[in-house]
Amino acid sequence: MIVAEKVNRLTTPVVTREQPMPRFEDGSREPRCSFSGAPLRNTFVDLGMSPIANNNLRPADLTKPEKFYPLHVRVAEDSFLVQLEEFEGATAEEIFNPDYVYFSSYSDSWLQHARGYCETMIQRFGFGPQHQVIEVASNDGYLLRWFKERGIPVLGIEPASGTAEAARKVHGIESVNVFLGVETAQQIVAERGHADLVIGNNVLAHVPDINDFIGGLRILLKPGGILTMEFPHLLQLMRNNEFDTIYHEHFSYLGFMTVEKMFAQHGLTLFDVEELRTHGGSLRIFARHTLDNEPEVTPRVEAMRRQEIEFGLGRMETYERFGEQVKATKRKLLRLLSDLKDAGKRIAGYGSPAKGNTLLNYCGVRTDFIDYLVDRNPKKQGLLTPGTHIPIFAPARIFETKPDYVLILPWNIKEEVMDQMKSIHDWGGRFVVPIPEPGVV
Repeated sequence: MIVAEKVNRLTTPVVTREQPMPRFEDGSREPRCSFSGAPLRNTFVDLGMSPIANNNLRPADLTKPEKFYPLHVRVAEDSFLVQLEEFEGATAEEIFNPDYVYFSSYSDSWLQHARGYCETMIQRFGFGPQHQVIEVASNDGYLLRWFKERGIPVLGIEPASGTAEAARKVHGIESVNVFLGVETAQQIVAERGHADLVIGNNVLAHVPDINDFIGGLRILLKPGGILTMEFPHLLQLMRNNEFDTIYHEHFSYLGFMTVEKMFAQHGLTLFDVEELRTHGGSLRIFARHTLDNEPEVTPRVEAMRRQEIEFGLGRMETYERFGEQVKATKRKLLRLLSDLKDAGKRIAGYGSPAKGNTLLNYCGVRTDFIDYLVDRNPKKQGLLTPGTHIPIFAPARIFETKPDYVLILPWNIKEEVMDQMKSIHDWGGRFVVPIPEPGVV
């Protein structure tokens, strides 16, 4: 382990968030890549000004000023890391606050995904009661509960105190309420030891200081241990016009080759990769300490590199074309909703996910198009969406008011939503899906 720490000190880029960055002539700061420190001068997509996507409002908040921040995503020329700049007022600490309201357990399909992952890891690597599993961004215990039921010691690392408390109360999951970095990882290892399995699902994109985070992962991982991470695949985001997955919680948008480069810089080797259907198309990567030499690197790693190269993720012009795709999708959605409203149709929406709030704000969709939204999460019910101020109710509202159309904002789980809401067909109701192509289904 001492050798691994020497490798990290020698290879980690020296750029940190505290270093002063070059400024333009007008005094504004030039954005820099969080991994390499390279200037971010190429635009990936500019979605204008938007509020924090999970900051739903109380009715009383409507009389107060609402903060909006640039949603301008850029791409680094050296690493092709696609990145959103961190702004004062929209930092990770401010976003993942005690009032953070995303709870993973409200999606049945996501719970099934987590349970299947647990079974796969136990079968493939033989994890048992003699091992320790640590999950970073463990949320409300939706995943660690399955390992705990198998008698495997678990520990959650969750910065949002509300979800961490839910994990403790509902599932008995011990949760450390911190952001992971080198310093906090050292403290956790000193108190609890290293992890045989480190898990990070949909967290890598959420960290502004990506070097400090990956350095923390390396410290948590026991020599001979396995690290897995899942994140939305940038290739699928671009292929399917999934621009709504861009919001201030997501500081980075990741391709395999970029992640492989970042992990290698910290003495971690990606030895396997799987493509997943979750979140519109994700990757699950498997990593180990480079000094371990095994498990051996599978052929899937080279196959994924080839897939990204053939798509064009190694060419800047591929990234620069994405913005035009986004504009076209916006126009199509607005035409569809306008035609329905002109025909006298009533439209409601299902779900109030962060991605939905990006879509609504960028497209300018408010109560002139959508009467209301429904969401299974009781912590969102009675609130209004940020920026667009659409009221949120319990799902029963759909069956009380019988709208003609239901716009599915969490399109990544549209099959689950359509099954839950299938009774709308009783009065001739239909569904609208906005991504990848707006249409009625």
